[in-house]
Parts: sequence; structure tokens; C-alpha cells
Amino acid sequence: MDKKTLVNIDIEEGKKVLEALDDSNLSISSAFWFFLDDIEEWRLFFVAPDFDLVGPKKLYSKVQKILQDHKNEINIPLEAISLISPKDQLIGILKMAITTGPGISGIRFSGNVINGVLIKDAYIYRVN
Repeated sequence: MDKKTLVNIDIEEGKKVLEALDDSNLSISSAFWFFLDDIEEWRLFFVAPDFDLVGPKKLYSKVQKILQDHKNEINIPLEAISLISPKDQLIGILKMAITTGPGISGIRFSGNVINGVLIKDAYIYRVN
């Protein structure tokens, strides 16, 4: 993947990861690709409501196992995934502009300023 370009295959792979997490009963309230301008690459973010309760180490271990269980269908490495708390500033900013409901959407969100913060580029599956 060109680090500066999110293409359809990346979008489909991200959707597969979200579906696998949903199928495994790992609670994901929000999911989106987000372009990190400072390092000029895309990262797949998942907001886990129990992030603060169980901690990131346990959640990353669960995600790693799910990716391993689906290694023949999913081609996204764990290094491309970020798990964040529902209290994280990034999700708070996105929620100011959009909510999607519990399903999987497909919303390109580019060049927007929310509460003084530039969202250069994002692809949203779910924001709750």
C-alpha cells in the first residue's frame, strides 16, 4: 500500500477486520482509517469501550489472535492497527461531526475542520 493513498483494497481489508472483530464479540464502538499527517501514513483505528478497563495489552493480544485466526482472509498487519479508548481526543472530535449507528458504513471524510482540528483524510466505517 502506498502510505499516502488509501485504495479500495485497503478499505475492503479494513472492513474484513471489523467484521472479524464483531464476529468475535470484541466490542468495537467506532472504526475508521485515519491519515496521520505527521508520519504520512494511514492507520486503522478501533475504539474499544473496555479499553480503559482491560488495558491495551490484553486488547492487542485479542486482536492479534483474531488476525491470526483469519490469516488466509485478512491481509492487514497488527502494526497498521491502533486501538484507542472512547475517551481519546480523536474519537471525541469525530463524534462532533458524525455518528453512524452500529452497522458498517462507508464514509469518506476529507479536508474537514472540526473544532479547530483539521481532519486531512479519513474513511469511516462506524462512529458511535
